[in-house]
Amino acid sequence: MNTRRAGSGFAFVAPFLAAYVLFLVLPLGMGLVTSLTNASLTGGSTEFVGLANFAEALTDPAMWQSFGVTVGFTAASTPPLVLAGLVMALLTHHLAPARWLWRLAFFAPYVLPSSAIALIFTWIYQPDFGLADSLLSWLGIGPVGWLAHPVAAMLGVVVATVWWTVGFNFLLYLAALQAIPDDLYEASSLDGAGGWRQLWHITLPGLRPTTGLVAVLQVLASLKVFDQFYLITNGGPQHSTRPILQYVYESGFTHYRTGYGSAVSYVFFGAILLVTLTHLSVQRRRAAGGDR
Repeated sequence: MNTRRAGSGFAFVAPFLAAYVLFLVLPLGMGLVTSLTNASLTGGSTEFVGLANFAEALTDPAMWQSFGVTVGFTAASTPPLVLAGLVMALLTHHLAPARWLWRLAFFAPYVLPSSAIALIFTWIYQPDFGLADSLLSWLGIGPVGWLAHPVAAMLGVVVATVWWTVGFNFLLYLAALQAIPDDLYEASSLDGAGGWRQLWHITLPGLRPTTGLVAVLQVLASLKVFDQFYLITNGGPQHSTRPILQYVYESGFTHYRTGYGSAVSYVFFGAILLVTLTHLSVQRRRAAGGDR
């Protein structure tokens, strides 16, 4: 009987396992094999070079510059994405009239494709008639040149990313707010606690697990940034906004060095894996400390 149940259960998960192996495990293995060769899109003989591609990647200034752009973008975009999502959820949770409209307005940009986001913000950052410089000139500030200056271009992509993706964090926080028992707020009100005290002593502590989840998800998502940089700035000016995934793309499909591009992607994969394992280690230590 148990064998029959196990067999029927395997039949249900077999399609997923097949897709998992075909589209994830197999490409990972093929990519690793490719990273150990001098494979090229131009053809020719493919030779085994061992760890030579990895050694070149670790000493490549362009790779480290792209990695620094990715880390800088992650550090600049994660705090506002977490904070904005929290503030938006708090506003929506406490604004009774037209609450559905606030939810729609805050989440709607998240469903837009990256190409639409890039087109919108490319027009906003235009130096002659763009909305950004028009607002600055109304405030008495000269044109910035959003896509011509390295710092301004990075800031422009961060702003576009926050406007585009904050809706997901907003939904996570809103669901967590609705899960906090109303009894806590009622009891604190009877004890004379006002809105600010309830926020600091009930709401924010209750949202602490969600904040940790949102922060980790946002860090991982920001580390994998590619679309908005490629479409808005194309890595410019002078590669100052070229993330590492764009460098992988250029190495493999612009310079035709698929073996080297695969090696760079695995170096980046190792960095993401390190971040993930560090987070899991911290979470386990906190859980062990809480159990004590």
